[in-house]
Amino acid sequence: MYRSLIDTLKRNSDLSAQCQPVNQPSSRVISAAASEDVSCEFGSGKYYGYCAFGGLLSCGLTHTAVVPLDLVKCRIQVDPAKYKGIVNGFKLSVAEEGMKGLAKGWAPTMIGYSMQGICKFGFYEVFKIMYGNAIGEENSYLYRTSLYLAASASAEFFADIALCPMEAVKVRIQTKPGFASTLRGGFPIILKEEGIGGFYKGLVPLWCRQIPYTMMKFACFERTVEALYKYVVPKPRADCSKSEQLGVTFVAGYIAGVFCAVVSHPADTIVSKLNTEKGSNFVQAAKALGFAGMWKGLGPRIVMIGTLTALQWFIYDTVKVAFRLPRPPPPEMPASLKAKMEKQS
Repeated sequence: MYRSLIDTLKRNSDLSAQCQPVNQPSSRVISAAASEDVSCEFGSGKYYGYCAFGGLLSCGLTHTAVVPLDLVKCRIQVDPAKYKGIVNGFKLSVAEEGMKGLAKGWAPTMIGYSMQGICKFGFYEVFKIMYGNAIGEENSYLYRTSLYLAASASAEFFADIALCPMEAVKVRIQTKPGFASTLRGGFPIILKEEGIGGFYKGLVPLWCRQIPYTMMKFACFERTVEALYKYVVPKPRADCSKSEQLGVTFVAGYIAGVFCAVVSHPADTIVSKLNTEKGSNFVQAAKALGFAGMWKGLGPRIVMIGTLTALQWFIYDTVKVAFRLPRPPPPEMPASLKAKMEKQS
């Protein structure tokens, strides 16, 4: 699947390179990108295509790699009386289904989160440039955190629509006794018993979980990277090697991931509960869980999401490096804004 997407990107590279983006990035970004050895223009169709491919790899590979931890986390959330903790959850799961059982749900995870990654990272780049051009260069600097939040929320709205059907199948495979153990077996069951709506019954709580998560993921990452280069790394990013830059990316990604896990965990628990009980809605599931119940499984999720987020940013940045995508410079005050401030003082 990944190989075919690479081939498609390469076949379309000449056409994409000729396409001009609807919203042009600022002159500062253009001049910075022009000074680098890049393979495409910042904000071009080809640029967005590679960003989407980076998102596919970063989300698809990482979520599939942590399926065993995700399985135990979901079981703790749905049946805390039986699965009392992460160690106990692993022991019981292996005792009942063997080591092979820890991989249950890998197929819908890989497909669903690959689709989500395409939308999440690809649309984030689109919306960030679109919104930035709409408010202007000065406001993009002054309100850059709000810009990151708005762009990531918009991207995740569409990403969750792509993810939701596979998430529904995955949760039931992992947590519902007697349900099918494969995507091929589980998908037709939901379609037959509940129709198309069965795949989207968890969409609203998924938005409640993923949109705050993604807003934190992108805004916290962007500002943490900015802070690391300003206060921790002893030299500007332009003077750092690619490996040093990727190291900063990993650290910033892990810090962002910890905050993401805490912010989105209650909604994540409700999603797991909803996909295992027929007829319940968001409010009913929340009441049944109670406040304390919505925080079950937070420990393993912090480990999982922290590692996931760090690896996702690392993979995404590695794709940008591998395909020589232009990298906008760190945020700095525009000259026009500096002149205004000097004039006022």
